[in-house]
Amino acid sequence: MRLLMISDVYFPRITGVSTSIQTFAREFVGKGHGVTLIAPDYASAGAEAPSEPFEILRIPSRYLPIDPEDRMLRPREIRRHYETLARRGYDLVHIHTPFFAHYTGLALARRLDVPVVESYHTFFEQYLHHYVPFVPTAWMQRVARYFSAAQCNDVDALAVPSHAMLDILKHYGVKTPAAVIPTGIELGRFSDGDGSRFRARWGIPAERPVLVHVSRLAFEKNIELILRTLARIKVQIPDVLLVIAGEGPARRHLERLTRRLGLTDNTLFTGYLDRDGSLEDCYCAGAAFVFASRTETQGLVLLEAMALGVPVVSTAVMGTKEVLAGGRGSLIADDDERDLADKAVRVLTDSELRARLAREAAEHARSWSAPVLAERMLHLYEQVIKRRTVSRASGPSVDPALEADDPI
Repeated sequence: MRLLMISDVYFPRITGVSTSIQTFAREFVGKGHGVTLIAPDYASAGAEAPSEPFEILRIPSRYLPIDPEDRMLRPREIRRHYETLARRGYDLVHIHTPFFAHYTGLALARRLDVPVVESYHTFFEQYLHHYVPFVPTAWMQRVARYFSAAQCNDVDALAVPSHAMLDILKHYGVKTPAAVIPTGIELGRFSDGDGSRFRARWGIPAERPVLVHVSRLAFEKNIELILRTLARIKVQIPDVLLVIAGEGPARRHLERLTRRLGLTDNTLFTGYLDRDGSLEDCYCAGAAFVFASRTETQGLVLLEAMALGVPVVSTAVMGTKEVLAGGRGSLIADDDERDLADKAVRVLTDSELRARLAREAAEHARSWSAPVLAERMLHLYEQVIKRRTVSRASGPSVDPALEADDPI
């Protein structure tokens, strides 16, 4: 197949969406398929883009005031490429984000006369109001539901990372055939990390108890709860250190909260870490990975930590509930700082528990391998293309295979 993907974000902009696109596209190319990705050009931000085994068509983009890290695709610049793209013989368009990429992707699919699949990566109902604070939260949530339903019903099929998110979309009134297809883990990339090297780099004593959190520093990630949890842990383990790896619009707020809670000496903000071993070393420097987001449609960072044999202490809400199903390699906490702290202290102080969870974590992560989930996405593509062919020959029909959302 020849696949045309389009997204409002991609590396060097670090997000779970970027990771998902990269993981699937690399797997597709490895299986002999052709992939072109249309994504913003971040050159004006001074960021270097990674080289990839697939084609990336970088489009000039505008600065986005509500989130300085993001860029806005210029549709006119994309239209300049229409004729070239039309000659490529693409089989399908895959849209990854609901902003300019959604509408441009639909236009491209019509122009190329091919079906279109869309991934619903982000729980926007619990997201948008953080970035438009001058509009009432309830109003923004209604807007998010309306646009999510309208956009999802525009496409031929949906790829959704968790059953929890699929249930919400159905509640919105989405009727489009959908398959639950999480993003897999490239196990080869997350098979080795050197926690001692990370500690040496950042001047952390070998014996100091460390917890790690990796995510975009965004308000919807619920990192405030983790900091309040840390304050409770500090009462029992005074020298505990929380390493927070990531960057984002909530960083200044979180740093102020750290000072207010008296946690300056117990918290290390590293900023973004490259996936050249630096991030893997960071994960492995911790006795446990802590997480508390309420809005994850999947929670890739949990799987990355587990693949490296790092125990997880986390709440289980939305997609994280499915990642942590069965509790193998993790202690699942209530959405409460007291319970989260109690479980983190258990892992920090019980070496036998920590070792057992580490073994279970690595075993559990293997069931989420990228090749397996890439095959599931390719099957969805094949069904969507087949459905288009059949509908042209004999009228509209719905293929039950597109409702195949069995869990991993």
